[in-house]
Amino acid sequence: MKKIAVFASGVGTNLQAIIDAIESGDLDAKIELLVCDQEGAFCIKRALKANIPTFVFTAKHYESKAAYEQDILQQLQEFNIEYIVLAGYMRLIGHTLLHAYQGKMVNIHPSLLPAFPGKDAIGQAFTARVKRSGVTIHFVDEGMDTGPIIAQQEVDLDDNETLESFEEKIHAVEHKLYPAVLQRLFSEGKTSV
Repeated sequence: MKKIAVFASGVGTNLQAIIDAIESGDLDAKIELLVCDQEGAFCIKRALKANIPTFVFTAKHYESKAAYEQDILQQLQEFNIEYIVLAGYMRLIGHTLLHAYQGKMVNIHPSLLPAFPGKDAIGQAFTARVKRSGVTIHFVDEGMDTGPIIAQQEVDLDDNETLESFEEKIHAVEHKLYPAVLQRLFSEGKTSV
């Protein structure tokens, strides 16, 4: 069983999907820690309900990214974290964490990378009226959504689609794909593609 930390910044639907997959036995892992950069984010309530310890920080209270990442790293080491799983964490990871968890940090992104990296990927794809977008799971590197791709799944954007219905389709794929890919990754012990 892998000891993981989930990093999230918002509502935490992917966190919940991971919690549910662990509880159902579909994911052989234990979430030892939630790391969140937004006080009051709903993902914190999800973690507390599942008895997951949380580390919540405010970046502007630190002198640098290296300073808050050093505090995060200390927490990760105390919990013996083996993998970091980004699930809606809206900050670029810096050298401190990248160095410590090289090849053991995974992210999910709601597009078929390299298309539509960064924020609001679903909205970007919808506005561009692409025929299909999707979900990408990738290892994290120093860039924005540029790490080696582990898995992708396409999602069609129908002509009569609304932004809300398209978001629902993307999220439905995310919530099934992420736990399945994490299970495969953890069981194979891969640290790169």
